[in-house]
Amino acid sequence: IVNGENAAGGRGITGKITIELLRAGVSVVTTGDHIWDQKDIVAFLALEPRLLRPLNYPDGAPGGGSIVLETAKGKIGVINVQARTFMQPILENPFRALETAVTKMRHETANIIVDAHGETTSEKIALGRFLDGKVSAVIGTHTHVQTADEQIFPGGTAFLCDAGMCGPVNSILGRAIEPIMNRFVSNLPASFPVAAGEV
Repeated sequence: IVNGENAAGGRGITGKITIELLRAGVSVVTTGDHIWDQKDIVAFLALEPRLLRPLNYPDGAPGGGSIVLETAKGKIGVINVQARTFMQPILENPFRALETAVTKMRHETANIIVDAHGETTSEKIALGRFLDGKVSAVIGTHTHVQTADEQIFPGGTAFLCDAGMCGPVNSILGRAIEPIMNRFVSNLPASFPVAAGEV
């Protein structure tokens, strides 16, 4: 399970990149607030159910936010949801969306992994606690910085607030250092190219 949120040069994901990830052995690609950044993705979401957009988009949004896969060891469900605090766009309530989706998915499998894509640790922890005992794991994404709070909640659900990123080591959240530093110092608008170098 891979979060492909910034796989297209730091802005969303394309159909081509999704295909490359799936061919490399990835089973499911989750996303987040940058899902619509690349033009081709709207049509591609209708064709590829293994590319998930956040579940809590309103009804009628292209694609889906969950999938159940058949594996050699049984069925596994994956749900992609976007938190709301400090996130744009503000989507439907992720707690309510998850409550409905998890209840439905548990009729097929108890092995459920949730990608909780969100900015704040508090909301992601609350989502994990809300789902404790109902899913196998809740793993946060979005901040690009791995947290060190991995744990098993009392009900048996594994939790990690943020998985971090696979990206350039010498960077600020995967972006070139100097433009980011200049922006903080000057407060002037700037573009932030993806950093080069060792990953």
